[in-house]
Formats: sequence, structure tokens, C-alpha cells
Amino acid sequence: MRWVSDAGKALALVRRALDNRAAVADVRRRQAAAPPLPKDHYRIAVYFADGAVNMYQMRQWYRPLQELARTWPVVVLSRAVTGARALMEDGALPVAFVPTVRDLEQFLIAEDIRIVFYVNQNTRNFQMFRYGRRWHVFINHGESDKMYMTTNQYKAYDVAFIAGEAARERLSRVLWDYDLDRRTRQIGRPQADHYAGSVPYPADDRTVVLYAPTWEGDRPSAHYGSIRTHGEALVSALLATGRHRVIYRPHPRSGVVDHEYGAANRRIIAAIADANAADASAHHVFDDKPELGWQLASADIAIADISAMVYDRLAAGKPLLITRPADPAAAVDAHGYLSACEWLDADRAPEIVAEADRVLRDPGAVSRLQQWVRHYFGDTSPGSATARFHTAVAELMASWEEWHLRSGDGADDDDDVQDSPDREGDEELD
Repeated sequence: MRWVSDAGKALALVRRALDNRAAVADVRRRQAAAPPLPKDHYRIAVYFADGAVNMYQMRQWYRPLQELARTWPVVVLSRAVTGARALMEDGALPVAFVPTVRDLEQFLIAEDIRIVFYVNQNTRNFQMFRYGRRWHVFINHGESDKMYMTTNQYKAYDVAFIAGEAARERLSRVLWDYDLDRRTRQIGRPQADHYAGSVPYPADDRTVVLYAPTWEGDRPSAHYGSIRTHGEALVSALLATGRHRVIYRPHPRSGVVDHEYGAANRRIIAAIADANAADASAHHVFDDKPELGWQLASADIAIADISAMVYDRLAAGKPLLITRPADPAAAVDAHGYLSACEWLDADRAPEIVAEADRVLRDPGAVSRLQQWVRHYFGDTSPGSATARFHTAVAELMASWEEWHLRSGDGADDDDDVQDSPDREGDEELD
């Protein structure tokens, strides 16, 4: 009934307000307890306008940015209070909580920020774009063939750091009048040089299967999630063999739009717990931890939806299956890896054991995989992507220095901040 739905929405709003209030108190307490951020110290900022729900987009960049900060100090500009709280709890990078435009401007006056990184396409990014005399660089939160990867919003950034030749081809097909040579840099996947975490189970003869589905999506063209259509059947089949180990890593947003999708997710989690209770040697894993790396490196085979997880696994160079979306309206790019990948249709999900054995044992599948790894990420030898990332940053820093010397502007570049007459959006963001 409608009144039940309205009551649920009202309750959700109250809960959100209470969480935001608690987050504000926690962030202010942490700020008061910590020493102030040093002035005129940071040269790179990561602009993050999202709340805690999208922290996965930031966390995958922690280790590459920590290493970069050894050369150029890095700070996160956090606009949403729940995001700021999560960033401070993680403690991976310095955090400036700048909820209002006035706070943001004051920070930019105090710091000589030369490069601003963006990990997503939040519309609030435009509040940062207003500030010139610095590079605005889209680094994204993953590599994939989703339509998100060819949005016209790329043109809003001065430069985009992309993974490799596949990304370049993808952008060239879709974006009009976009100078790829001038506005993109190919850096590979620096995160692959920093696989995090330790394997939480003993080495044995079980075949380890990573199942990492995405969320359900918020529109038909993005209905890539497989938990309802594939997930329950394939996990049940794998749990029943006694010779497989399942690592289940669902997207943190699973169920935020479709309650039934969320219910299917919970049933899979419960089935894993039951299987572990029935067999202490199984060591199946429900993985909801922020660290990503050991899962990609340790699994014998991975099953993923169309998402960045496909390409995270591809960078590891190991076998994988891709779930074919059950919704025909889901947009599928048939030009890249998805044109030659190993698909898993929903009606074959109960036969996952046979499908996995086939992919693991087929030399042709292994050879094709290696070709696509090179196409998407270039040289994947240890440290090569990190070196390209640092080189791209160094080139932008050198260009910044050259421009300021040529313009005679020196370090006095605060006019664009102090003279900003537009105070629209000068509010606390939640």
C-alpha cells in the first residue's frame, strides 16, 4: 500500500538525517583531536563529493596515491560528511573536510594545489571545475566497457588517465571532437602493483572461485547485476561439490534499488554460512572488506558481471567468466573484450561446474585472455603501471611549472579563488 511505502521513505529519511548528524559530530571531534593540516604543503588533491556508500571508488586508489605522495603530497577534499568520516576512519590519506564552497575556497587559498584528481562523475565535481590554473584530471575508479566509460563528461576534464589502447579506441568511437593525443594518458592499472590483503584460508586442492557481481543498476541500460538471475544457482552448485571454494564479493550497493535483488544477496550470504557450518574445511568466504587484491590473485577462476571487476581480474591475467545480462535492454559494448570473452548465460548458471572446468582447461581461452590483457593494460610486469602513472603526473607538474613561469604568475594564483562572486551551492553537503 502507498502509505506503507511513504512511511518507509520517511523512516529512511529520518535514519539518514540521524546518521548525518552523528557523522558531523564524529568528523568535528576528529578534526579537533588531530593537528591541523600543514599550509602550503599539498600539491595534489583528490576531490571526493560522495558519501560512504561510494567509498569503494576511493579505497582502490589508496596505495597508488600513498606511493605518489612520497614525491608530491596528496590530500583528499571531502565534501560529504559520511564520506569524510569514512576517509578519516580509514586513515590512508590526509583529509580536508570542506562541506561548503567557502570552506573549499579557503583551503585552496592556503594550499598550492596543482593537480586535482577525480574518481567519479559526481555532478558536484562542477563546483571544483570553477577553479582554474590547475590541472583537472579524471582517473576514474576502474576500467570497463560500460557506457559510463564513454560519457561525454570526459570533455569536462583537462586530462583523463586511461588504462590502455582499448580505452583509447572506446573513446574514439563515441566522443566527437575529442583530442585523444592531447587529453589522455595511458597508465595501465597501478592498483595491480598493490594487491592488498592476505588469503584467509589454507592452501589445499580445492578450486577457488571468485564470484564478484555488481549491483542491480538504476536503469535498464545498466542492468548488469546477476545476483538474482545467475548468482543463487551458481553459488548453490559450487557449494554442493565439496571440491570448490567460493569467494563471494558482492557490490556494496547491491539491493539499494531493487529489494528483491538485495534479498537474493542475503540468501547467498546465508548459504555460504550454512556450508561452512556443515563442513569446517570448506572455508568459503563472504567478502565485504574494503581491501581488494588477494581475491583477484588467489582465485583459480573468477565470475564477474559487466563492471570494473572484469577488468580488475583481466589485469591479473587469470581465467574468468562474464555473466551475460538477462535484461535485453542492458547496453553491451561488443567491440572490446566482451566481443570474445567467455560468457555465462543465466540458463547455464546451474552448470557452472562444467563451465568453469572448460575455461580452466582450454589452451585457446588462456591464449586469447593474454592478448586482451595486453590490449587493455599494456605492459603488466610488476611496477610498470606505477611508473607510467608517476610519469604522467610528472609531465603535468612540469607543464604547470612552465606555464606559470611563462605567464609570470609565479605562485600568486589565488585570484581565481578570492574573486569568485558566485556563492551558489555554499551549503553543507550530505
